Formats: sequence, C-alpha cells, structure tokens
Amino acid sequence: MKLPRRQFLRLAAAATTLPTVSRIALAVDYPTRPVHLVVGYPPGLAPDIIARLVGAPLSERLGQPVVIDNRPGAGSNIGTEIVATARPDGYTLLLVTSTNAFNATIYDNLTFNFIRDIAPVASIDLAAFVLVVHPAVPATTISEFIAYAKANPSKIHMASAGVGTPPHIFGEMFKMMTGVDMVHVPYRSSFYPDLLGGQVQVIFATVTSSIGYIKAGQLRALGVTTATRVEALPDVPPIAESVPGYEAGGWYGIGAPIKTSTEIIEKLNKEINAVVADPKMQTSLVGIGLTPMSTTPAAFGKFIADETAKWGKVVKFAGINPV
Repeated sequence: MKLPRRQFLRLAAAATTLPTVSRIALAVDYPTRPVHLVVGYPPGLAPDIIARLVGAPLSERLGQPVVIDNRPGAGSNIGTEIVATARPDGYTLLLVTSTNAFNATIYDNLTFNFIRDIAPVASIDLAAFVLVVHPAVPATTISEFIAYAKANPSKIHMASAGVGTPPHIFGEMFKMMTGVDMVHVPYRSSFYPDLLGGQVQVIFATVTSSIGYIKAGQLRALGVTTATRVEALPDVPPIAESVPGYEAGGWYGIGAPIKTSTEIIEKLNKEINAVVADPKMQTSLVGIGLTPMSTTPAAFGKFIADETAKWGKVVKFAGINPV
C-alpha cells in the first residue's frame, strides 16, 4: 500500500526522533540497579572516606545503592582502567582524583588515556594536605624539620600511597624547594600502621585521613600545603610561611566511561551537585579539611585539563617515573 506523501513524512520524522527519545527515556529510568563507584585506593584512605561520605546520600537521591568498589594498585591506574573499559551505561563510575592528572605524565605505557577515555561528570571538593611526622621526630615546626632533615640525610623515610600519588608529588616538590633528602617509601595498602609505628617518619597526608591521628596526638602536624590555614586545623600554619611559594592541594570528583550518554551524565551531575550543596554535607566536608566544589561537566573537564598541564611540569622536573 502506498502511503500519502504527508503521512509518510510524518512517520519518517517520528522515526528519526526515536534514538533521542530512547536516550532520554533511558536517562529518566536510570538507574534501575546498583551503581558501582570504583575507588583506586584501599579502604581507610581519603579517597575511600570521601567516596563513602558522598555515596550514601547519592544512593538515596538515585534510589539505588551506590556500591563502593575499592580497586587499589599501580597508583590508582588499575581502578581507572576498569572504568575506562567498562560499558558506558552509567553503572560503573570512577572516583576521580588529582592522581589521575599526575599519572597522565608519569606513565607513558598505559592502555588508556585519562583525558580521552574518562568523561568528567561532577566535581566534589578541593582537598588540603598536611605534613605530619611521627612524634619521635624532634621537630615541631617546618623550619625545625628542614634543619633536622638536612642534618640526617637519607635517614628520614617519607611514605606515600604509591608512586605519583599526591603524597609523593607534594613531597617531591617539598624536597625540590628545600633541598632536603628523604627516602620515598610507596605503599600499595595503607601506610598508617607503619607511620604510627615509626617505621616511616613523615607523610604529606590529606587532612581528611590524618586529622583523627593528629587530634589524638599520635601524629604531629607541622604545616598545611595550602596557601592559607585550614578551618579543620586552625593552629597549623601553611608550609609557605617557611617555604615561600610552596602550595599544593588535591581534588576529587566523579568520572564515567567516555561514551556515557549526555543525559545520564547530566542527571548524575545534578544529583551529585545536590549532595555537595546540602548544608550537612558541606559541614562534614569542611570539618575534615575539604572545600566543597560544584561544577558543570564542561567546567570540571577544563579544570582537569589545566591540572594535568600544571602538574605535568612538576613531574618532568622531578624526574618521577613509575616503578
């Protein structure tokens, strides 16, 4: 049967809109099952703490569990690769951290490209770090620590969560700017047991993961990495007061496989921003040394690109290579 031209055109137009309608319908229904948030670090460290802090209210807003999936190893590259190669359906997300920006320069043989393969979804916060030492270290200020380190070259062991992680990069910058000689000790699991036991003596840790130990007197805070004091540690001065020009900080956000639909990314961005904007969440974040940060996916993408370029220069200058 031959259709009248007008009816044919109406049907043809309707057919061309089906993919768009299908994508929108998918976004409206999403999610219909648990969402996995991959964290490239072990439990107990700052990324894990933040993922769980945000994951609980996000589960409520999405109406489905947000499962925290810890996949530590290779400086968070294992977890990143899992998400980069996952189905782009919104059910496998990545806790994006500043380490991802460092790794883009440190590793030249990865099977994925962080900028190309991970789509920015939403930012969460900026993270302050703090130089902390074991109480056995005879220093109560940054200046005293520098003097002690110079008098004991290669005898101070500096822990990190792995090559290329923020504690490592920020420590290398400190070494570069002060001329101290510390031995880097990367960990695949939590470094806190050895730090508390004195097997390693110093760490550039997030305020988030270290504040409990600092307040309990188990670790001594000497200086924060940010340009100004941190509300959670008001008595701890910036490192820059003793080392002019020193400034560093981490950040956290959410990413997804690059081909995830715009509709799903926008829905996730809306819900994550709402979680971060909640007054109770803001109080929680500030209380552990974080500065809430909400952006659009595009703005977060630009921020990531700028950070990758900035820290790439530091990585090259310090000659940091994967083990």
